[in-house]
Amino acid sequence: MKMVLLLFGLFGIAFGADLEVSAVDTLFLIVCSSLVLLMTPALGMFYGGMVNRGNVLSTMINCIMLFALICIQWVILGYTLAFGDDIGHFIGNLNHIFLGNIQDSMIGLVSENLFVFFQMLFAVIGAAIITGSFVERMRFGVLLIFVLCWSTFAYDVLAHWVWGGGWLMEIGSLDFAGGGVVHIAAGVAGLVGCLMLGKRKFKQGILPHSLPLSFAGAIFLWLGWLGFNTGSALSVNSVAVNAFLSTNFAVAGAMISWMIIEWTKYGKPTLLGSITGIVAGLVAITPSAGFVTPFSAIVIGFLVSPICFFAISYLKFKLGYDDTLDAFGLHGVGGIWGGIATGLFATSSVNEIVSKEAAGEGLFYGGDFSLLFVQIVAIIACFILSGAISFVVLKVISIFVPLRVEEMQEENGLDQSLHGEIAYR
Repeated sequence: MKMVLLLFGLFGIAFGADLEVSAVDTLFLIVCSSLVLLMTPALGMFYGGMVNRGNVLSTMINCIMLFALICIQWVILGYTLAFGDDIGHFIGNLNHIFLGNIQDSMIGLVSENLFVFFQMLFAVIGAAIITGSFVERMRFGVLLIFVLCWSTFAYDVLAHWVWGGGWLMEIGSLDFAGGGVVHIAAGVAGLVGCLMLGKRKFKQGILPHSLPLSFAGAIFLWLGWLGFNTGSALSVNSVAVNAFLSTNFAVAGAMISWMIIEWTKYGKPTLLGSITGIVAGLVAITPSAGFVTPFSAIVIGFLVSPICFFAISYLKFKLGYDDTLDAFGLHGVGGIWGGIATGLFATSSVNEIVSKEAAGEGLFYGGDFSLLFVQIVAIIACFILSGAISFVVLKVISIFVPLRVEEMQEENGLDQSLHGEIAYR
């Protein structure tokens, strides 16, 4: 677990039960955890406003039920696979199964129990993000089984590789708050899912049915993301402050950039573009929030918008896949850029881990290509593992049951067909 302290820059803090818990750091992480807790229902609102009227509730229940499912999985097995004692730099052992052997342990100056909860919320939001790629057509039971298996065999393994002492940590890759572990992995899983499911049969246009609902969801996501990124410092320190600032500045850069693109291409800016820019900026800064300067964050956010805009507006249609709510286009592609940007902009002037534990300084801050190369390796690893696990799991499930709902259910909307409810009367 010492590796976790090194990753988040808590140098000088010993690991052991003889230290006293810091009330300030504990309160800080409780507040951040509470903010991150908002992200899953906020994502449900964001997604819910984007789909047609007959799939609002099914989209929301996907997110909230996955919260419950992954919570239980994390307690039983997920945490120990991700943060148990290292086995061959590949996976954690079972010393924390059912959260055993952690009652008197600490991570930095907070209880390990609190760290368990904070990290669990990362696993939850990663699972929820996936659903955006294939809403309106996947069977609910299939979704639950798929995400449970993906979380166990893909997310937990990646979390160990990057944060728990695995091989990606050993070679010096950086991922402050889950750009690869959460966003690339979830985006790729969504891409594989939508490819295997096929396109929707009854598309009802591409415009959201309720932009105000999606707007509210985006704002709550932004608020929750502050806890997501800032809390990843695990302590009240300068790194946490920098992550807080960088998160907001990246959003500002991404929103301005998306507005310029829309104004130039369509002649007018839109609310849909603005909230899409919010999410793109948040995703892009996630892996580097505690490693880059606030100005670099603006640049990272400004550049992510044209990259994601291209993926959503051109690449998706050129390749012909139906990523319903652009989980891959925003989270997968945005996370890839964020990982690369970390290799360009990371600096030890923000976080000393860059010089002490990472492969080196960012390319634009006096480093060579070492960190950038390692970041690309980490991106490829996240892409391959998540994609392979997703394909295998869905292929096995499809042997026993169909992956998608019946044609009539899809036409009528999943709210009524699967859940017997309607959102609007």
